[in-house]
Amino acid sequence: MERVELVVKPRTTTGTRAARRLRKEGLVPGVLYGSGKAASPIAIDVHALRAALTTEAGRHAIIDVTVEGKKRTHKAILKEYQLDPVRHMVRHVDLQEVRLDEPIESTVAIVMEGVPAGVKMGGILDIVTHEVTVHGLPGAIPEHLVLNVEALDIGDAAHVGDVPTPEGITIVDDVSEIVCTVLPPRVAGAGEEVTPTAAQPELVGGEAAGEGTEA
Repeated sequence: MERVELVVKPRTTTGTRAARRLRKEGLVPGVLYGSGKAASPIAIDVHALRAALTTEAGRHAIIDVTVEGKKRTHKAILKEYQLDPVRHMVRHVDLQEVRLDEPIESTVAIVMEGVPAGVKMGGILDIVTHEVTVHGLPGAIPEHLVLNVEALDIGDAAHVGDVPTPEGITIVDDVSEIVCTVLPPRVAGAGEEVTPTAAQPELVGGEAAGEGTEA
């Protein structure tokens, strides 16, 4: 797993007003927590954060976090984040300190591969679940999981249990949960022309809004 370095600033003030002031200065407010310790408020340069989360590992990279003025390095992962609904800028991040020899649970996106046979016949690919929760060592968590949907005919469905995982990674969600299905072509009403289109999967890399608690 790719490792990246990130230097953060300690944050002495919290609250909405203080967070807004940090963002104007090009900093992203956040917290660093884990190892049984209370959450420590931090601020991160927006460009440094973007660089740390746009490597090949995406938002599942192992981040070596150093707090300014401290010598210790914290191995952490991006646990949660908030996006501005209008500007699509990161508003807040939660970094969780981890041990590389202890398994964790993490949410991983599912990327659909191929065009279903049913879609080629006029059906519509309906994606029900865009991500799953996996269990494994921090360094083994994949950036995303790939599900090939080419064999799906009209009326067929792919389930969580059909999603392949790399060695050492298990999916903890219900294996019977539907990931996607191919719906029959929609019947056009009077004077209406329908052109079936396949739903597009949501990709990884920090574009999907996460949730976190602003502190």
